Amino acid sequence: MSREESFGLLIEQAVRARRGRPGHDLDAVLTAAVQLFNERGYDATSMDDLAKRLKITKSSIYHHVRSKQELLRLAVNHALDGLDEAMAQVQDMTEASAVERLRTLIESSVMVLAERLPYVTLLLRVRGNTTVETEALFRRRHFDQQVTALVRQAQSEGAIRADVDPPTAARLVFGMVNSLIEWYSPERGGAHELAVTVTALAFDGLRTRQ
Repeated sequence: MSREESFGLLIEQAVRARRGRPGHDLDAVLTAAVQLFNERGYDATSMDDLAKRLKITKSSIYHHVRSKQELLRLAVNHALDGLDEAMAQVQDMTEASAVERLRTLIESSVMVLAERLPYVTLLLRVRGNTTVETEALFRRRHFDQQVTALVRQAQSEGAIRADVDPPTAARLVFGMVNSLIEWYSPERGGAHELAVTVTALAFDGLRTRQ
């Protein structure tokens, strides 16, 4: 789906959301769906389950979306759009070194995860079992490739060790970022401090400098 088609779909959904039952707009439906997908798994969650969670009829849900798959697409795209925005931000830093852009990207990615935690959690659990999941995995791989390119550029500038394999480094760093879904809670706050800590560990490790 092109960006223009995606934008058109969102507009269409927004119009339908205004016609929906008061108190249950698209955001409320999507929030409940993501909670259920994370709790039970996407395949094990039905539209009946969602209607029961929201205490509305199933037909009321269809005021907002056409299918369960559409809810999944909206959810994973919300997470992926945040990462793409973070990447676009560092790509605009044309005067900065590659390692500075990489540090900014890691911090921004942690912030995306903290702010969109349920959506990122769902994204990281997709396995390519549906068309939507396959599309999401393709976008994730493209993001990983962009991170790898940044690592490689920082390496060529002499800011990262020459003996480090760029794809492996990219996976390990973002593996650390992604592991936050297992224990981070927005109620605990401190997202910015967490982003700074993760970035410091990625670049400086744990040892003190003499």
